[in-house]
Amino acid sequence: MTERKPIGVSFETWIDRQIREATERGEFDDLPGAGKPIPGAGRPLEEMWWIKQKLRSENLTYVPPSLALRKEAEQAREEAARARSEDEVRAILDQVNKKIVEAIRTPPPGPPLAMVPFNVERAVEEWRRSRPEPSDRPEPRAEQAAPQPGGSRTWSLSSWWKRRTKGSA
Repeated sequence: MTERKPIGVSFETWIDRQIREATERGEFDDLPGAGKPIPGAGRPLEEMWWIKQKLRSENLTYVPPSLALRKEAEQAREEAARARSEDEVRAILDQVNKKIVEAIRTPPPGPPLAMVPFNVERAVEEWRRSRPEPSDRPEPRAEQAAPQPGGSRTWSLSSWWKRRTKGSA
């Protein structure tokens, strides 16, 4: 902690003495940016310059809430297009629709929202159209292949049941 300014000594003299003593002790030798020009020296300061400087130094970004919601809605549309089922499409779009409706009720700061909720039913119809149409009959699998001539004997569940109950009567 620094000492108090003595009575009768001017502030300028007292401060100059403290700086000189700190320099002699080497307290300013390893400061970051030593010997480099001060960034932005000579340029006029912008409004909220210190916030912009902090965002740059921390490698952060800021997107206004209305723009972030637009981006989220676009991502939701893309995610819904890749969904595996209609229920998944509905869930994705319902979730983002809740946020859009809330933003319409209480507008967020930043640029105007200018969005409306997704029409979920229309999106589901588009999702269906983008899918290949299922065939009327499934292709036979290896286990369900037609019997080979002269191959294994065919049987049905009803014929099996008749044989089974015939012996128990």
